[in-house]
Amino acid sequence: MTAFNVVRFRVKPGREEDFVRGHRELQTKMAGFRRGALVKTSDRTFCMIGEWNAFSDIVNARPQMIALLDQFRGMLEDLGGDLGLTDAVSGEAVAELG
Repeated sequence: MTAFNVVRFRVKPGREEDFVRGHRELQTKMAGFRRGALVKTSDRTFCMIGEWNAFSDIVNARPQMIALLDQFRGMLEDLGGDLGLTDAVSGEAVAELG
């Protein structure tokens, strides 16, 4: 069944353009990854949403996703509340709309 991951980030002031450009230029292949979108949710806050063939593909791609995050760590602010630099969730789709 289709699965999704969502990761929330807050970018340091003045780094927004670098962060967006970096995502536009990503050239990565991960098994089971269908597509993704970087969504600007407020002034310096973004969410990355990924669509995957199966939840197991997300689990297997975690090392690659961490390596991608490493490229952006210097641009990110701590989210507070013991979250660190990201607020990530993932799971299988239980209902599809549209």
